[in-house]
Amino acid sequence: MKLSIIVPAYNEEKLLGACLASVRETLALRPRPGLESEVVVCDNASTDSTPRIAQDAGAKLVFEPVRRISVARNSGAAAASGDWFLFIDADSRLSPAALEAMLQAAESGRFAGGGCLIDFDRKPWWGAFLVKTWNLVSLTMRWAAGSFVFCRADAFKEAGGFPPELAAGEELGLARALKAWGKPRGLGFTILTGPRHVSSGRKCYLYSPWELLGILLEMAMPPWRGMRDTRINRQLYDGRR
Repeated sequence: MKLSIIVPAYNEEKLLGACLASVRETLALRPRPGLESEVVVCDNASTDSTPRIAQDAGAKLVFEPVRRISVARNSGAAAASGDWFLFIDADSRLSPAALEAMLQAAESGRFAGGGCLIDFDRKPWWGAFLVKTWNLVSLTMRWAAGSFVFCRADAFKEAGGFPPELAAGEELGLARALKAWGKPRGLGFTILTGPRHVSSGRKCYLYSPWELLGILLEMAMPPWRGMRDTRINRQLYDGRR
């Protein structure tokens, strides 16, 4: 099996190095017979040293000029050569436990893809509440968080990848497509419950609770209108890091 770890990155010079180091160290700790791997970083038109950091870490570097997270993820996948894809965010850290659980799910032959329960490295009380709420929704609905999504490469391609029109919530669109692809093939979509995939809690400190609430309310506007809204996209690329 070949695993492609795909990392979209926009102006992530502060955290990308630590993310890629965690990937490198985790892969070194998890030698498996027949396992090959590659790391693909999609530079989403950064204006800082993100591309240099990716190259210095030995990652395959892809450039995507359209600043939309769904498009960046798809561009990274288009450059990947693995038969399984793992998408993680540039502000997150890959742990040996999460990778091991993902590889076991992949090797079981039972799933088209899946996600993982998440956590933040630091968070206020309301951030902890949001994480717990999301994890409950994730388990109930079998929705993957965008910071950790994995799937078969053929399933990703045949299901159409991340919906390119979505500026947010693209992982929910992919999960829905993978479930539809896998059902007639007897393949499910799983959420890993043992490990927690840890990302930066920076948004809890860079944005006010009211700003974050406004973003969530816009995203919830039916039918997915908020996830297509350019205001959401501007907030994701507003430069706060």
